[in-house]
Amino acid sequence: MVKEENSNIKQEPEEKRENEITKEELDEIIDPTRDLKGYAAKIVFVIAVLMSLYHLYTAGFGLLLSALQRAYHLMFVLVLGFLLYPATKKSDKTKIPFYDVIFALIGIAVTLYIPMNYEQLIRRGGLPTPMDVFMGVLCILLVLELTRRAIGNALPMIAIGFLVYGHLGYLIPGRLGHIGYSVQRLVNQMYMTTEGIFGTPLGVSATFVFMFILFGAFLEITGVGQFFIDIAFGGAGHMRGGPAKAAVIASGFMGSISGSSVANTVTTGNFTIPLMKKIGYKRDFAGGVEAAASTGGQILPPIMGAAAFIMSEFTGVPYVRIIVSAAIPAFLYYAGVLSMVHLEACKQGLKGMEKSELPGFKKVFKDGFHLLLPILALLYFLVIYSPLRAAYLAIGLSIVCSMLRKHTRIKFTDLFVALNSGARKAISVAAACACAGIIVGVVTLTGLGLAFSSVIVRLAGGMLFPTLVLTMIASIVLGIGLPTTPKYIILATMAVPAITAFDVPVLAAHLFVLYFGVLADVTPPVALAAYAGAGISGGNQMKTGMIALKLAMAGFIIPFVFVLQPTMLLVDVTVFQAIFSVVTALIGVIGLGAAVQGYLLTYARIHDRLLLLLSSLTLLFPGMVSDFGGFIFFGMALFFQLQRSKEEKASAGSV
Repeated sequence: MVKEENSNIKQEPEEKRENEITKEELDEIIDPTRDLKGYAAKIVFVIAVLMSLYHLYTAGFGLLLSALQRAYHLMFVLVLGFLLYPATKKSDKTKIPFYDVIFALIGIAVTLYIPMNYEQLIRRGGLPTPMDVFMGVLCILLVLELTRRAIGNALPMIAIGFLVYGHLGYLIPGRLGHIGYSVQRLVNQMYMTTEGIFGTPLGVSATFVFMFILFGAFLEITGVGQFFIDIAFGGAGHMRGGPAKAAVIASGFMGSISGSSVANTVTTGNFTIPLMKKIGYKRDFAGGVEAAASTGGQILPPIMGAAAFIMSEFTGVPYVRIIVSAAIPAFLYYAGVLSMVHLEACKQGLKGMEKSELPGFKKVFKDGFHLLLPILALLYFLVIYSPLRAAYLAIGLSIVCSMLRKHTRIKFTDLFVALNSGARKAISVAAACACAGIIVGVVTLTGLGLAFSSVIVRLAGGMLFPTLVLTMIASIVLGIGLPTTPKYIILATMAVPAITAFDVPVLAAHLFVLYFGVLADVTPPVALAAYAGAGISGGNQMKTGMIALKLAMAGFIIPFVFVLQPTMLLVDVTVFQAIFSVVTALIGVIGLGAAVQGYLLTYARIHDRLLLLLSSLTLLFPGMVSDFGGFIFFGMALFFQLQRSKEEKASAGSV
């Protein structure tokens, strides 16, 4: 098996610097759950395995009614969540306090109340009894508390704010005000319908998202994560600035599966950042590279950090169509990061790693190529089956493929390890979806989404481009401090209607807000992924954040392009148009990288950078006129660079 401890990439120990994350802090970010022993650990393990088996069974043999499927899913989430997540960071992580056991039992009660009284709840239809309200209030409180423990204070505070808004909206003047709703009406909306906690976000979590997280757990147990890292370093590690290029490639693959920019940054960055520093990249730049690459994984098909599944439910666009449309923008984003990494290496005169320090690409691929078969098969399954069925079959295939080679063969006990790991990793996502459901429920009840979008359109003077700018700002602000899944849910509910008011394709509008919500993780002053990268590199948090922002610059332009010209999303285009659009946009991304870095063939002067910037903007936007102008600008910049490069070489040769 290709495991991390057997990696052929040689690393040298570094002295810890003041700002670096300690091993304990790193473990806390990667896995903040309790470290249980004895009977408590066994009980939690059994519950987690049962949770995974429940989802495997329903995926393979048929889902339950939506309300029941989601209720049982939330039951497992609440029980496992309170048994695993401590109340505070200072809490004892070696045992489960009695109050968390009580919370877990209450979680069972409030979720089983739905299936046990399902017919009566339907018949009551919007007329909750005192017991319904009591159980609903308990469920809301448990969801808020578990979300606070699992992902932090931001999302629960937002949800509480929305609940207060739903109750006291009559006090708010203007377009955002409403008549106000009673506690009973709010609880009914949140608990007794599929418009609140048990709404679409939790429904997607209970089906597609959980199965793909479980698929990722099975891939991990087969060693595919280390295979990605080794294959990236084996293929690119020897190139100029090789470790940074390998980090971008590996982090992109891992980020698409992980579902969290921050978690991916600390997981892969703990390995890649020291190697970047080793060949000469500065600490701040190394941390910024890892942050930008890991953040991009959330927009990289096929999994896109689970947001694509919810997007499919919200838009009605088939999942396969979404990942096909998202492929070119994601490719251009990573091309932009790679170009800046390469140009930075050229500026500093950096080289790659010695081949003796790297795993052989051919050997790594030969030993582990069969681990990629489940991923390739998944893409095929997605075309002919539903995402749920595709994930179910891919999990089975990952087990079969691991058995093909002796060194990757997993043991029977490893299956239970994967089942346990998948369930544990799904808790934070599911809790966030349930909490985001509260927000969606209030927005649906009060009509806030349309009111908010009308305010944006009005501020923009009824024009599309200013509306996009305001939506971008709103998306970044709303995306601060939140994981990808809940931030997308909130943005899709609040911000998308402002864009679709201009007859923009629905998919383009949803991808627009997703991009900027994700890029909040590398946008100072609260750039969580960049701060995590700085913690590993020992660099300055703000400088690392600014570098990550610079490296991700293409991601701030591409969404405007595919909204204004949906050709990039492969909407109503011919093969020739698609290829030409990709080629011109790729040159534009390289021009953007050179303009930002101030270097192409040699150091760029102000007029060079201006020409490169103009070329990038015109080449990124599809169209014969803009492309023609972009080629002229790029050609002029390239001509000046060639002339200056020849002069510098001649000057250096005469010395």
